Amino acid sequence: MTDPAKLLFGLDTFGDMSDRLDGTPETVGQVIRNVVEQAVLADELGLHAFNVGEHHRDDFAVSAPDTVLAGIATRTSRIVLGTGVTVLSSEDPVRVYQRFATIDALSNGRAEITAGRGSFTESFPLFGFELSDYHVLFEEKLELLLSLLEEGPVTWSGKTRSALNNQQVYPKTDGHSIGLRVGVGGSPESVVRAARLGIPMALAIIGGDPARFAPFSKLYRDQLQAFGRPELPVSIHSPGHIAETDEQAMEELWPQYLAGFGRIGRERGWSPMTKDHFLNEAQHGSVYAGSPETVANKIVHAVTSVGASRFDLKFANGPMPHEQLMSSIELYATRVVPLVRDKLAG
Repeated sequence: MTDPAKLLFGLDTFGDMSDRLDGTPETVGQVIRNVVEQAVLADELGLHAFNVGEHHRDDFAVSAPDTVLAGIATRTSRIVLGTGVTVLSSEDPVRVYQRFATIDALSNGRAEITAGRGSFTESFPLFGFELSDYHVLFEEKLELLLSLLEEGPVTWSGKTRSALNNQQVYPKTDGHSIGLRVGVGGSPESVVRAARLGIPMALAIIGGDPARFAPFSKLYRDQLQAFGRPELPVSIHSPGHIAETDEQAMEELWPQYLAGFGRIGRERGWSPMTKDHFLNEAQHGSVYAGSPETVANKIVHAVTSVGASRFDLKFANGPMPHEQLMSSIELYATRVVPLVRDKLAG
């Protein structure tokens, strides 16, 4: 059973390109500055974590989340600063370690990496990697990153980069530890890998009843036991938006959801996005849109179904104005989080 006192709450953003309240497009620079302000608010309100995603396309402003996190580190004091996700397959794990060790220094020990393969593939040709190497790239680089995070001399060899022989990598962190999670989108192989390597698992649940992911959570815990690993936390990442009423939340989110997910769907050949589909996801699935009471009830269902100890709300979905995002963050922290804890305790 999920312990309400230990349940953690975070926020995720991909830095979606947004509109101003008058409907005109915001500049890339202002979107990035707005992301920093959103993180500052989350820190002031006592949320646990703020995670910034990585994309390399024109509907998202953030292609270098670690740089944005470094800026946030200098403006915040408590909140954990992480990625959602670091696309490790097209990264150099040595540079990932070095950049996050630097963020850890700037934030006084608040850096966290969520490694994943990402839901887009544009980084592969951009950085000179072959999609045919999709699996081996992630497998090898994740194992190398784990070795680097131990902060001792690293000896490693593989197919995807040059070998390291008793190599020290700098800077070391003050606490000799950077948090690591692995993002999982629903592949049993990914679940087993996370358990085998002993990494906390972050489930990306963006559609359907979250209870359908309960078998993945059980598989993870069973495999941890089979590998002789200690129990490790499971977290959930899902999209949503909070307003004073269900009607206001739907009215504000639907056009943004249609713009964001509709474009992705057209690119991937999905069926056209409909409002009925959106409303069904909001009422019965994994879109956490509504009043604080509605969203709290949905989070309680999700974390109890999966046995999660952390919930990260992807609060930016499409070109929603900054002011509405800030309001959603405030309602999440000040009203949804206490409601969830009360409901779980009761």
